[in-house]
Amino acid sequence: MKVLTAAQMREVDRRTSERGVPGIVLMENAGHRVVEFLERRLAPLAAQRIAVLCGKGNNGGDGMVVARQLHTRIRPAALDVVLFADPSELKGDAATNYRMLGACGCALGSEIPAAARNATLVIDALLGTGVSGPATGRILEGIREINCGFPLAKVAAVDIPSGMPSDSGEAVGEIARADYTITFTAPKVGQALAPNCDRIGELAVCPIGSSPELYENDASIFLSLIESSMFRHLLAPRPPSGHKGTFGHVLVVAGSRGKTGAAAMSGMASLRAGAGLVTVASASSAIPIIAGHAAELMTEPLEENEAGGISRNAPIERLAEGMTVIAMGPGMGRHPDVEALVTEASEKLEQPMVIDADGLTVKIHAKGKVRVMTPHPGEMSRLTGKSIAEVQKDRVGVARAFAMAHGVALVLKGQRTVIAFPDGAVWINPTGTPALGTGGTGDILTGLIAGFLAQFPHDWQSAVAAAVYLGGLAGQLGARELGDKSLVATDLLRYLPRAMEECAGLPHGV
Repeated sequence: MKVLTAAQMREVDRRTSERGVPGIVLMENAGHRVVEFLERRLAPLAAQRIAVLCGKGNNGGDGMVVARQLHTRIRPAALDVVLFADPSELKGDAATNYRMLGACGCALGSEIPAAARNATLVIDALLGTGVSGPATGRILEGIREINCGFPLAKVAAVDIPSGMPSDSGEAVGEIARADYTITFTAPKVGQALAPNCDRIGELAVCPIGSSPELYENDASIFLSLIESSMFRHLLAPRPPSGHKGTFGHVLVVAGSRGKTGAAAMSGMASLRAGAGLVTVASASSAIPIIAGHAAELMTEPLEENEAGGISRNAPIERLAEGMTVIAMGPGMGRHPDVEALVTEASEKLEQPMVIDADGLTVKIHAKGKVRVMTPHPGEMSRLTGKSIAEVQKDRVGVARAFAMAHGVALVLKGQRTVIAFPDGAVWINPTGTPALGTGGTGDILTGLIAGFLAQFPHDWQSAVAAAVYLGGLAGQLGARELGDKSLVATDLLRYLPRAMEECAGLPHGV
């Protein structure tokens, strides 16, 4: 699902109007979509006490359509409509809907009545995507009223919570709280990125009359939000004739003395993702412990150096023969031998590679091969020379620039994980939970990516997206039952099957 900036959204609206759908119709459709959503979520809507707060722009016009629909069709228990502007400031379609609201007999005031403080639902239609800089004046007053003045109310934001910048994840002023955000045509950048994504509540993306071809096929719109429909085909039932050789063989080069768990978790995650075979290669002293974690893992002992890690003399190229995917890095340690091993493997091996953790000291140049790097912000800081604060301030820009410069797929972990591809496309992952902030979850993700790549090497972008999305969803499902604090990395493997069933559209247990 493409994610649009404010300027891109205006261009889509303009081209839609050029094709024969006037702005007044788009506004009417927007109001209808809001009311339809609320009818589904808050039934019976007629039982609600509703306050609609409108600004002077097109977002306020949308709100007036909502108010008119509520007044004429729903007739809620109470309805108060407040305009946070002078009527003379209204222009165009917003002014037309102001007149229509009055014509249908719905009163519109300039102050919030005392009785409206008991509202159970507030419609936020103060500011839309055209905001530039922090809200001020009466609009700021309205935002503060939404945040503090309605203690009993759920808040539904029209298109975007008022005050939220549409093109950035960083707030520039006060933002209205929202339990639901009903946005139109496509998600906006500010709704897709952290930390703003925490403020939108449930996001509903509703069509209002623009053809998807106006933005889905526009190569200049490079940002997308991952949906399960993008990789659902990877979760289809397997052919009856399938066997372990059908679904790929992952070679996990990982672990060292004292860091055996990382290698075992990556290997088991590859198997749980569906890889047919997994071999874990590690320092010889680590192999018995790794093998003890899971009987399903095959192992390969390698010569080790004085630090208990894999020696640079290890025959990785020979081991990789016949393998479908190679994963390197977890638990290997920071010995210079690791950098030499990863560099040589990336240059010589033709198979897709997933590089994580201790393998991320090397700036890979993929040269047309599939190379997936999975840094957290600290590792991204080391790779780019930027501070962690700089990385976090522009996660999309930093990841995209690195991916394009080095020809790799860059998975920048964290809230709203960013997946940047060599062609400049960037996908944002909406799943995840603070419960994933525990040791080992990155090793699990490495294995999940390798496991999906092993099965679908010719659809590798979808495979990477599936692994990231499903890993986050498994975390959400696990945290729901175990709590944010008690979830551990291997719990993701327990909840992964349920996440797959949910994304495949299957009832649990089928």
